[in-house]
Amino acid sequence: MGFNPLGQQTEYVSVYSPQLLFPIARAESRKLLNTVASLPFSGVDIWTGYELSWLDPKGKPVVAVAEFFIPCDSEFMIESKSFKLYLNSLNQSHYHSAAEVEELLARDLSAVARAMVRVQLYPLSSTQSSQWRAQPAHLLNTVTLDGVLLDDLSVSIDNYHPDPNLLTTADAIVSETLVSHLLKTNCPVTGQPDWASLVVRYTGKKIEHDSLLRYIVSFREHQDFHEHCVERIFSDIAAICKPTHLTVYARYTRRGGLDINPFRSSHAAEQPELLRLIRQ
Repeated sequence: MGFNPLGQQTEYVSVYSPQLLFPIARAESRKLLNTVASLPFSGVDIWTGYELSWLDPKGKPVVAVAEFFIPCDSEFMIESKSFKLYLNSLNQSHYHSAAEVEELLARDLSAVARAMVRVQLYPLSSTQSSQWRAQPAHLLNTVTLDGVLLDDLSVSIDNYHPDPNLLTTADAIVSETLVSHLLKTNCPVTGQPDWASLVVRYTGKKIEHDSLLRYIVSFREHQDFHEHCVERIFSDIAAICKPTHLTVYARYTRRGGLDINPFRSSHAAEQPELLRLIRQ
């Protein structure tokens, strides 16, 4: 596979270069969660690309928004800087149609992830030619997350490193959706902050709301990839609170034209809602 661009000063390439894509094995992080042999969740990583462009056969630029769906059971995830560099490598390459680009992206990403990656491209204008899919409402309008917002709770916090022991439950059995916009994690190489809104949907013993908020905030100085952070949150809640049904969904803000939105659920039938938040 390609050269690892993490922490390196990198020259942007504008001619198609699939070798730029750099895989990261999911198994390394999952060893710490004891989930390598059998995943306790199903899910997908939803990437949205806002800076995709190429040239048509006459040399005129085409621009698009892309959605990428990488299954969580893929052997590899894709390092985000290498993903950005790869997308930029299309800038001066010629393609006959959006469908051709879509097929190319799906083929290259699937090869690196070693799983079937789905790609959908959308125009920036609803008046563009019929070769395009119509742009869905979730890319046109921002929404708010449905659920009980935790962020206004009056809590004292002094722990900014992940601690599952912060989580507590009551005896009542409930089904509820809890939301926080206070999740912050950090890039494990550059230390740059990554901001996210988090949805926790579960059935089981009632998770004490103040304890979940403290737990979410405890990731504030934690360094790890988006996907790993969500899987750790899922695993900690599952181990400590023991819900019968659990879904964890993070919508991260974009960096370099890409946002990453990991979704993990104990029920394979549950699918992520495609949406766009105000910070996205």
